[in-house]
Amino acid sequence: MRLHVADHPLISHKLSVLRDRSTPQPTFRLLVDELVTLLAYEATRDVRTEQREVVTPVAATMGTHLADPKPIVVPVLRAGLGMLEGMMRLLPTAEVGFLGLRRDEETLEAITYANRLPDDVSGRQCFVLDPMLATGGTLCATIDYLFERGARDVTCICLIAAPEGIETVERHVGDRADVKVVVAAVDERLNDKAYIVPGLGDAGDRLYGLV
Repeated sequence: MRLHVADHPLISHKLSVLRDRSTPQPTFRLLVDELVTLLAYEATRDVRTEQREVVTPVAATMGTHLADPKPIVVPVLRAGLGMLEGMMRLLPTAEVGFLGLRRDEETLEAITYANRLPDDVSGRQCFVLDPMLATGGTLCATIDYLFERGARDVTCICLIAAPEGIETVERHVGDRADVKVVVAAVDERLNDKAYIVPGLGDAGDRLYGLV
């Protein structure tokens, strides 16, 4: 597994505003969208392309296009849904699959409640969207779902991560496939409730309210 921490002053600034508990919900949503677009530049650095002829108003030339099969973007519901538009802004031709997972607050295990993924993603680059990499359980379960469908190239985009979660994913993935994790920051630790410290609270609640 490869870890990339995006080091950019605009990312750091937007993340600091996200962390602030006084940031209103509409601003929080907007900043998540903007942050994902910035992180997506790093996450798609190795996206597969091919050369095709392009005819400009002046002459023919060779241009770069996304290669087939197109990538698939997988937001982890519900919080990952708030990251989807920012990602699709860069990959508008990508397909989208949805995976609903929630964390059991007692066992901390990931529980699946929805699955709308293609049966076969062999040969496709998969981009997973999940704001918080805390214990790593949800991300491990998501990666396993993609592995079971033939994926061998998975990039996970998270806003922040805890060292414990990174270690869990790295240990779980091993050398089974090419997995990359792109984050805006790696925080200090998890607390006794498995929340990231200092973190930014519950991303889903701050995006969509308490339900």
